[in-house]
Amino acid sequence: MIDFSGSQSKADLHRYLRDAREALLWKLEGLSEYDARRPLTPTGTNLLGLVKHLASVELGYLGDVFARPSGIPLPWIADGAEPNADMWATAEESREFVVDLYRRAWAHADATIDALPLETVGTVPWWPEERREITLHHAVVRVIADAQRHAGHADILRELIDGSVGMREDNPALPETDAAWWRSHRAHLERTAREA
Repeated sequence: MIDFSGSQSKADLHRYLRDAREALLWKLEGLSEYDARRPLTPTGTNLLGLVKHLASVELGYLGDVFARPSGIPLPWIADGAEPNADMWATAEESREFVVDLYRRAWAHADATIDALPLETVGTVPWWPEERREITLHHAVVRVIADAQRHAGHADILRELIDGSVGMREDNPALPETDAAWWRSHRAHLERTAREA
């Protein structure tokens, strides 16, 4: 029998959050400092910036919202910070610093998830007043959605950088083919797009 109690639901949510976290960090492995930081879209999306952003998201939604501040300073989201400062790492913010920040955010968020029931209500101060109250369940789902969305961005960025693809090192989630097949497949898609 399937257990839809709070503990099983919490475990399921937590697993999907952990999967997204690990997938995102895996996309940094083996890259140069430049490739980890380089902007690959017109809006500057980059791998290390995605990690920094998600650390901030977890500390906010799974910490501050439930009156569990981490004490970790986040000057890039403070009043007066440069717009979009959470989406890129400064030269002074090393890869190790950003990855460590993300892992500390995980630990803090995990402690919140472990400590509170899913129906616990928190307050999101940066949301409009009429909808500021949310449950822990809502917050965890929101963080998972954001983490999975950005893990997808990271998939594309990494493929653009060096052709590496896949969900995880042990699970590429793609058909087993060779580079020639992919070139042929891409050419077929290009022809189809032009014919449409």
